[in-house]
Amino acid sequence: MRTPLKLAAAALLACAALHASAADLLATAKARGTLKVAMEGTYPPFNYKDQKTGELAGYDVDVARLLAAKLGLKPEFVTTEWASILAGLASGKYDVIVAQVGINPKREQAFDFSVPYIYSAPQLIVRKDETAQYKALADLKGKKLGVGQGSVYEQQAKAVPGIDVRSYPAAPENLRDLAVGRVDAALNDSLMTAYLLKTTDLPIKAGAKVGAVERMGIPFKKGNPEFKAALNKALADAADDGSLKAISVKWFGADVSKAP
Repeated sequence: MRTPLKLAAAALLACAALHASAADLLATAKARGTLKVAMEGTYPPFNYKDQKTGELAGYDVDVARLLAAKLGLKPEFVTTEWASILAGLASGKYDVIVAQVGINPKREQAFDFSVPYIYSAPQLIVRKDETAQYKALADLKGKKLGVGQGSVYEQQAKAVPGIDVRSYPAAPENLRDLAVGRVDAALNDSLMTAYLLKTTDLPIKAGAKVGAVERMGIPFKKGNPEFKAALNKALADAADDGSLKAISVKWFGADVSKAP
């Protein structure tokens, strides 16, 4: 009887070890006391470094601070290039990404997402002296279009045959190349475009909106149902008490946290 008992004990220990290694993200973050949040830090007005303070600022930063507080945690920010941000999440370098990650089927195969926390649409940006009328991506066939590397906008542009797609690690480099004529147009978020046109000295202007409304969510590793429930509750509470709307109005002058 000793051998079966030893096997049973070993099996129980193995199960306990497996459970410990697969602890829900909520328990892991609570034990640590922090929520590790990844973002670019180069994407105003969503997440960027304030030139006066050197600190991260923006809509995403405020949302991350709000949600971490509602979860009883302190936010621990990690900045990384967009092109590698999802790979970093997959490898466990941080808990979540709060950086305008569009929810789409391909990403949902790899990660779980919160409910959407902001809605926007893709929009073209062109030089101020541009006379061509680009009303759709198809109008850019034979032209050079600047996009964010690894972004949904890159995917959308590459899906249209004939566009010379140029990928950039961050928006500032893209828009500087647009201003000096290295690309004919840029494709980015309509909310970012509106903000940039108010704050930049570059000779650029807003072009046409060229796609459907995008839902932005907060991705995290699959297999964390308790964390998902807690995060979605935090977002629901923030919507109910008006704090999410207040952040939206602060940065955009309107509530963009709800579907249009």
